[in-house]
Amino acid sequence: MADGKKNKNNPGDGVLSNNRKAHHDYVILEQYEAGIQLTGTEVKSCRARTVTLSEAYVDMSQGSAFLVNAHIAGYDHGNRFNHDTRRRRRLLLHKKELLKLAIQVKEKGCTVVPLKMYLKGGLIKVGIALCKGKSHEDKRETLRTRQDDMDARRAMRGDRNL
Repeated sequence: MADGKKNKNNPGDGVLSNNRKAHHDYVILEQYEAGIQLTGTEVKSCRARTVTLSEAYVDMSQGSAFLVNAHIAGYDHGNRFNHDTRRRRRLLLHKKELLKLAIQVKEKGCTVVPLKMYLKGGLIKVGIALCKGKSHEDKRETLRTRQDDMDARRAMRGDRNL
């Protein structure tokens, strides 16, 4: 916008971090929205967009879901009580969702990965997905179809530089 204000209708404004690697490595079956239990310095660091989800996954244990291996950088103005950057963080889901995810992970061999971290109504949420791993051939097929779609769009636009 010209006056420098954020557009509240644009959902991209609240995204703190994306996990683009998840879309490449996994076939996404179902998506969920989860809250996350954070400390004060973690919240401030997340709002500064210093979050990395590329190697993170969700561990279903002890009747809860935990975000493991997500990197939230230390808060610059934090004191000696600053948080550990790679600690396990509890995800807040409904009991039915937890049971459904735990059964899928245990019986079907699926995995749960975080897709993005974003702000929603002043709270930090994590978009998670139930996924199955792609084989090397599946990844190549995905790249091939994406390239074919791009070529078709260019041809429809009438671009001369094919």
